[in-house]
Amino acid sequence: MPTPAPPSVVIATRDRRDQLLMVLDRLTALAEQPAVVVVDNASRDGTPAAVRVSHPQVHVIELRDNRGAGARTVGARHVDTPLVAFSDDDSWWAPGALSAAAELFDRFPRLALVAARTLVGDEQKLDAVSASMAAAPLGQPADLPGPSVLGFLACSAVVRRRAFLDVGGFERRFGIGSEEALLAMDLAAAGWGLAYVADIVAHHHPLAGRDPDVRRRRVLRNELWTAWLRRPAAIAAASTWEAVREAATDPLARAALADAFGGLPWALRNRRRLPARVERAVRCLEASP
Repeated sequence: MPTPAPPSVVIATRDRRDQLLMVLDRLTALAEQPAVVVVDNASRDGTPAAVRVSHPQVHVIELRDNRGAGARTVGARHVDTPLVAFSDDDSWWAPGALSAAAELFDRFPRLALVAARTLVGDEQKLDAVSASMAAAPLGQPADLPGPSVLGFLACSAVVRRRAFLDVGGFERRFGIGSEEALLAMDLAAAGWGLAYVADIVAHHHPLAGRDPDVRRRRVLRNELWTAWLRRPAAIAAASTWEAVREAATDPLARAALADAFGGLPWALRNRRRLPARVERAVRCLEASP
């Protein structure tokens, strides 16, 4: 049988020109020679021009506004390969990882997403999310290549393009911060499998400098939106009450709550409860250590 083609690599970026160029050096040096697409979220530091000069083989899509994680969906729509691997402007794939992932998708037709083992920094420390997925609280179905998961790190995931786009990709309103949960739920609700595979490796070298309060505010908002969009009414109400209690003593949580309520009409219009089997899996994860 012919060797399956490696995934295209899609990177969403904003104002991280120098770090992105280093990542592109690593990706374009891979033996698999994947097609690489950079989707620029309206950078102000000359990122698109710098990429075109230093890496002319990389396709650049310039957005007029910052779509956050939604930029990844733009990139996935642009490519024509059956698989898409996501990197960030501070992450890249280990040699051989993309080819190995392609073989898994060829062997496991229900597989929609591979969550890679993510090694952090020069020390190559195992990311805490990878460690949690490796513990396999949801078990390992026979038709998946690793433990079943309902979450992942967007900077180190490979998706089946058709499945990803069929469920809408990453929600543009979420920006960057806990955007993975809603996508994972929607893929599982559509009957697809998501698996953690330790043999597929990605590297992540997160940079300091981004305001952690801005990200935390966005994460709190997105977690509440996810509850409103997909969880049973009782759980959505409990999540809201907990957010209200936290907001009483935490100004940042109060701002996040206001952000969330600003999107309440949109969330209610788009509310779609998870199938019972997926809701049970979410609760299992919530109850695990």
